Amino acid sequence: MDPLGAPSQFVDVDSLPGWTDAYEAKQLDSHQNPVEKAQVDIRSPFPYRKDINAKIILWKGDVALLNCTAIVNTSNESLTDKNPVSESIFMHAGPDLRDELQKLKGCRTGEAKLTKGFNLAARFIIHTVGPKYKSRYRTAAESSLYSCYRNVLQLAKEQAMCSIGFCVINSLKRCYPLEDATHIALRTVRRFLEIHGETLEKVVFAVSELEEATYQKLLPLYFPRSLEEEIQSLPYLPADIGNAEGEPVVPERQIRITEKPGVPDDASDEEGLEADLSFIGSHAFARMEGDVDKQRRLILQGQLSEAALQKQHQRNYNRWLCQARAEDLSDIASLKALYQTGVDNCGRTVMVVVGRNIPVTLIDMEKALLYFIHVMDHIAVKEYVLVYFHTLTNDYNQLDSNFLKKLYDVVDAKYKRNLKALYFVHPTFRSKVSAWFFTTFTVSGLKDKIHYVESLQQLFTAIPPEQIDLPPFVLEYDARENGPYYSSYPPSPDL
Repeated sequence: MDPLGAPSQFVDVDSLPGWTDAYEAKQLDSHQNPVEKAQVDIRSPFPYRKDINAKIILWKGDVALLNCTAIVNTSNESLTDKNPVSESIFMHAGPDLRDELQKLKGCRTGEAKLTKGFNLAARFIIHTVGPKYKSRYRTAAESSLYSCYRNVLQLAKEQAMCSIGFCVINSLKRCYPLEDATHIALRTVRRFLEIHGETLEKVVFAVSELEEATYQKLLPLYFPRSLEEEIQSLPYLPADIGNAEGEPVVPERQIRITEKPGVPDDASDEEGLEADLSFIGSHAFARMEGDVDKQRRLILQGQLSEAALQKQHQRNYNRWLCQARAEDLSDIASLKALYQTGVDNCGRTVMVVVGRNIPVTLIDMEKALLYFIHVMDHIAVKEYVLVYFHTLTNDYNQLDSNFLKKLYDVVDAKYKRNLKALYFVHPTFRSKVSAWFFTTFTVSGLKDKIHYVESLQQLFTAIPPEQIDLPPFVLEYDARENGPYYSSYPPSPDL
């Protein structure tokens, strides 16, 4: 204990300046006006939240000296690691801590375990084990490091802790790149506070002089202190911002079971598609081939690589998706122009687009694009088909080619990869010509997937009638033009 009257070496978290304090002082000194909310068109996936920022503290100092409910110790699997953070915690906590740790019988990578703080100012110590980093096992390391931060926060929540002091969990001995690790740390804490913010009052990032600059640089991306800083930070967000809890997303981990084990996927897909399309796409327009220049323009005159462009595209799509989830799109949804129905003969999800239900001249087409992304994002992660009913559409319902090009350019690569067929039902001569020009000279990758369908009877060879909800006017039109189709499955009355 400190001698009577001597100043304590421990630091109370309530005495530390918050993340926003220095920034607000700078704003007052420079007399800068914050950006008005109305001026922000696209919001960050980590929007400005004053209530969350008030909980964040960046402090250059020894985590062992923090007077808060719990501090975090980074160690190895046997909880005997000799790194500067652990050694300082053991020195200040006293010998009882080592005795307590022996009872825990170690800690696995990504886990978090709790002990008392003993002679520390903090009541508890949360011990966790960060991953050893190797570039070839990067995804495993990212998931393990996320688990460290998430399990620490979850333990703090379960124990009703008010404040927690984080060290930098990835130690130098474990070779984790500091900037990569900081992204995971900050976004995990941010997402946790968004969901469980009421359980924690203060979160302190205790950093060394070496680590401080990286945290200063990246904190505005996840905890912007104004709308202006939010906008400025958008271009610097990484492509992978994790899921709703900050966990790294690894699409390769999705398990896919084929319908015919032992048969190559490509072979079974081709066979199924040929069987489905045996009666579809026989029109001359389906066979037209154009002399398409397949050479792409030099990417930004050689200034950016293909990989960099793909990364930038993913960032842009993530922003659209974030905005789509935040926007009120009920007016677009009420049109019933896009909806999910059943599955085709190959078991692929069927999505329906009703052209007549799209009042192009009356609705906000950007909101329509947002609604498409909102509905389709989780559909497009696996194979799907689109059925477009061009039935009884007119100029009032015609989608502009510029809008379609923008949609095609904005969406994620999975949309294009997993779209297996687009059935164009009841096309007119003019619409076939327009579609041919569009798919030949604008989005050539879509051309081979379009199949013109003159009657519902043709459509039902690929999609069983019980698997698709048909608008009544489509049935009436088809019966008038091609004769009635008798089925025991009536159209949905809601459409």
